[in-house]
Amino acid sequence: MFNNSSKIMFFFILILGTMITISSNSWLGAWMGLEINLLSFIPLMSDNNLMSTEASLKYFLTQALASVVLLFAIIILYLNYFPMIQNNFYYNYLIIYSTLLMKSGAAPFHFWFPIVMEGLSWMNGLILMTWQKIAPLMLISYIPQNNLMIFAIIASVITGSLGGLNQTSLRKLMAYSSINHLGWMLAAMQTNELMWMTYFYFYSFLSFSLMFMFNNFKIFHINQLFNMFLNSKIIKFTIFFNLLSLGGLPPFIGFLPKWLIMQLLIMNNQYILMLIMTMMALITLFFYLRLCFTAFMLNYYENNWNNNMHTNNFMNKCMLLFSFISTFSLILVSLIYLTI
Repeated sequence: MFNNSSKIMFFFILILGTMITISSNSWLGAWMGLEINLLSFIPLMSDNNLMSTEASLKYFLTQALASVVLLFAIIILYLNYFPMIQNNFYYNYLIIYSTLLMKSGAAPFHFWFPIVMEGLSWMNGLILMTWQKIAPLMLISYIPQNNLMIFAIIASVITGSLGGLNQTSLRKLMAYSSINHLGWMLAAMQTNELMWMTYFYFYSFLSFSLMFMFNNFKIFHINQLFNMFLNSKIIKFTIFFNLLSLGGLPPFIGFLPKWLIMQLLIMNNQYILMLIMTMMALITLFFYLRLCFTAFMLNYYENNWNNNMHTNNFMNKCMLLFSFISTFSLILVSLIYLTI
């Protein structure tokens, strides 16, 4: 990604834009940070090919639309402070909430997210799935609770689980997985202010460890997973263990944040929401398990020149370290909790 110095500069401006948004004490300052973040991510997305150019254009148009509506809602919100203009705060916050959902890629405003992800490299996709969600989610946590949040949570978990069922592209699969996880983060946000951050940390780490592997081996489609790693079963198992951990299978660390959120929802008597979210999480686990079962059980023939893995030794050690943390951390955390 950082093939020249200008990309490094834009990357730091991207971080700066997010920091301006989350540290701002006014809606206008937060909007400025979002715009700086948007305009610095566009040059990072373009890798001098048609797919990335198309993805960056679609991303720009969607985010620009959301920014214009957000600015409009902020101006109306400021006008409410004048006594001669009487308006309802509820509808203003509803518009702001909708634009922030569009910026973060949550359902029902998710139409752009899988298409944009398909045209990006793995590292740019990782930024879009993790860092680019921080500022909108932080602003959503400032908004008073409303009925649209429950609708967005249910729509996100349903869209993220059902949308990934018929995908052959791993980037689209990760995009729908991100929409599903976003529903869990929104559910955590309405019950506890800090719980969504905990979920976000776990999600970011698991996405990084998985995309690091995909980027290292240049894997973009499901059939590539079946045809690779026949000579290195450890790497094959670690990739699929990371997938199952991202889906939230109980022995792995990805189950821990889901466990905490389910416990919070039960404590808040939100049984129906918890039931819907758990059922949709099982559907995501279904297509991950279907993927893993096929790759583990079937033996594919491969050509002799594919037997040697042209990978760095240091990269392999890093991947195994991330996979070890992803696989065994829940057991270690449970043991530490029991000893305390």
